[in-house]
Amino acid sequence: MTSTRATLMQVAERAGVSLASTSRALHGTGASKAMVERVRAAAAELGYSADAIGRSLRMKKTSQIAFAVADIGNPVYVEMMRGIHEVLAPHGYRVVVMTTGDTATSATELVRSLNSGFVDGMILIPLRTDDRLITEIRRAPVPVVVIGRALSEHGVSSVSTDSAAGIGQAVRHVRSRGRRRIGFLNGPLDTTPGAARQRGFDAAVRADGFTADRVETEVADDFTVAAGLAAARRLFSRGAGRAERLDAVVAANDLLAIGAIRAAREAGLSVPDDVAVTGMDDTELGRVFLPSLTSVSLGSAERGHAAAGLMLGLTDDPDQPARQVAVGPELIARESTADGSPR
Repeated sequence: MTSTRATLMQVAERAGVSLASTSRALHGTGASKAMVERVRAAAAELGYSADAIGRSLRMKKTSQIAFAVADIGNPVYVEMMRGIHEVLAPHGYRVVVMTTGDTATSATELVRSLNSGFVDGMILIPLRTDDRLITEIRRAPVPVVVIGRALSEHGVSSVSTDSAAGIGQAVRHVRSRGRRRIGFLNGPLDTTPGAARQRGFDAAVRADGFTADRVETEVADDFTVAAGLAAARRLFSRGAGRAERLDAVVAANDLLAIGAIRAAREAGLSVPDDVAVTGMDDTELGRVFLPSLTSVSLGSAERGHAAAGLMLGLTDDPDQPARQVAVGPELIARESTADGSPR
């Protein structure tokens, strides 16, 4: 009768420790005496053979950390990558940029590929998250740090920001500039940023006294300039025949905001005289755009620094408890929301 050989993952689960800790304990390096005894007892109980150990545990340090994002063309990720590089490079690590795709399934497959041992860890920004992805992150043989939603309840180290509060700052800002009819240009609502920013906008317009007849929302197909342009065209065309048109657009990121400025010009509107526009992420592109873009900074470089710091801690000690870092939003006012008189 053929028997099924125990796997390294089964040994880790039986011992109640991470896959990386199991590897070190079976090698007898980088693990406490108690850990070594615990893991080897689990291996013996499951019949994990010495030849399997030899084949499965030849883990070589690559000196590479993957930075996985949904869209490598988004400038916010460039600034974040710079922050990651600044922290990791002095420790001898290279940063390898990868794309997760725009689904939780594609991100899950990417995390699962870590079993091939091509990097020593991954800093991941998933656009969408589900239970399967979180499970794969927890099972990964190397450390994974998530930038996005806080995942403390799942035991995953993460760096988060309150983008809902950031949208609230943008709404209050245009209100203080005398704008009275506001549009919200968001990305897909089934994404982590889209859902959070919609919640922030809905709460802010209620708190700031915008009545329902003075609020418009349009959802773009993606968080890109092209998608923002198409969605903003729809937004402005709906109000073209009204006596009182939109005089402010709050966009869920800088790329959508730039699309909105182009659509406003196509509609014969001046920014900021006729319509004020805000973005989010405070990218270099938004800072050099004409007019320069008012944007909510989510601390891209700071989040990159924080994620890289968490990664260094986990590569030194994969068994340390999950840690969470929060970075607050800050609105940076520029030309695209110059003062307007009440309308």
